[in-house]
Amino acid sequence: MSERTVVVSDIHLGAVAEQNARAFLAFLEEADRRGDELLINGDLFDFWFEYRQVIPRGQLDVLSRLRRLVEGGMPVLFMGGNHDAWGGSFLRDEVGVEVLEEPALRRIAGRRAYIAHGDGLGPADRGYRFLRRAARSPVGRGLFRWVHPDLGLPLARLASGTRRAQEGGVRSESPRASLLARHAAEVLADREDVDLVVFGHSHRPEVTELAPGRFYLNSGDWLHHNSFAVVTPEEIRLESYPGPGEG
Repeated sequence: MSERTVVVSDIHLGAVAEQNARAFLAFLEEADRRGDELLINGDLFDFWFEYRQVIPRGQLDVLSRLRRLVEGGMPVLFMGGNHDAWGGSFLRDEVGVEVLEEPALRRIAGRRAYIAHGDGLGPADRGYRFLRRAARSPVGRGLFRWVHPDLGLPLARLASGTRRAQEGGVRSESPRASLLARHAAEVLADREDVDLVVFGHSHRPEVTELAPGRFYLNSGDWLHHNSFAVVTPEEIRLESYPGPGEG
């Protein structure tokens, strides 16, 4: 069982600024010195779809680094987000990561964790939840495979809005962050078998003790914060990774 789990989310490779992408690759090079397990909690990629014969261009660096971590003995857990929920056999069989189904219940660093990316949780998201189920279904995946990658991938990136979000900066208040914090409190209230709720999606790093010994963790993002968390049996700590040339 892991004693130190490193948690990261919302990197959005393929749309994030080049300096942030380079920082994340450098972070992966030393991830096994920060912990003995890595949890990627959604939106590692700004868009990822597993065609049967195609690997999206520009992601070989991160895939090779993840494989090296796995081969070196560090388990890598991957939870799909709203931008990269279509991971599967390639990530599992060729890269070696463990692909989690949402929500996942498992122990990380000795804590009983409820893990989900966090999209589609609000009452106003019913339409989105329907579209998400359709898009992630075998039929939805099969239909998208008929779209040539040279057309499908650019269209998906154009629709994502990530570059606009990065250019817009960090908002002082985030309804999405507040919603996820409330939902985390509800999960802890409803489930005695959980003492840590882990979300991403809000792009706001947060660690809050909602009840004695029971926590909500959001690892933030790599658009604005370059943030990650380290979970141990004794503490849950948020950190920010320095960019290239910043030490």
